[in-house]
Amino acid sequence: MTFARPACLCLLALFSTPALAAAPAAAPLDLAALIECRQRVADYDAVAPVVADPLKAVANGMQPLPQNNPFMSEYRLAAPLTVFGVRTEYVAVSGASIMAILDVADPRPMARTLALEDGVDNPDKFMAGREVVSQDVTDPRTGEPMIESIILSLSTVKTHPGKTLAGCTYSLDLPAEEEAPADTPAPPAGALPPSAKTPADGH
Repeated sequence: MTFARPACLCLLALFSTPALAAAPAAAPLDLAALIECRQRVADYDAVAPVVADPLKAVANGMQPLPQNNPFMSEYRLAAPLTVFGVRTEYVAVSGASIMAILDVADPRPMARTLALEDGVDNPDKFMAGREVVSQDVTDPRTGEPMIESIILSLSTVKTHPGKTLAGCTYSLDLPAEEEAPADTPAPPAGALPPSAKTPADGH
């Protein structure tokens, strides 16, 4: 009686073992839905690894551009998209915010259409926003109770004259304390939440 040598057994095992299925590719970002606040914080979590890797950005149709504003990364889209009824080829990401860069010189009519609250309105700066989602959630990483906040906003920045930045900020915030200190002044009526301010403001 003869037996196969160990080397032969290895070859037999190699050819008889089915190939492992390739890991599924990550779904491409739905930029229009993210910009128009039609996604959730969990969806926005997919943005960070894409913008951190130029190859992943290009794979998602986002060509990195030189930074005109140090507080945000800019991209030219391989295929234009339409958000808030305006077509654009450019988007920007800044921390928890993703925005379309629109050829809209005066954002005020759009702000009224979107029912946004004015935060700043002067010749040098315009900013308006509205919290579209505020709900209790549990942080999947820590299990702590959090508040999911999604804020729609429009703003102008000095580095982009004649343009309007329109988009969404996604964040998980700690619940407010039950009792604020007696000497803490109340925010002015109609003031935007702190997270509504885009990091590019004032530049």
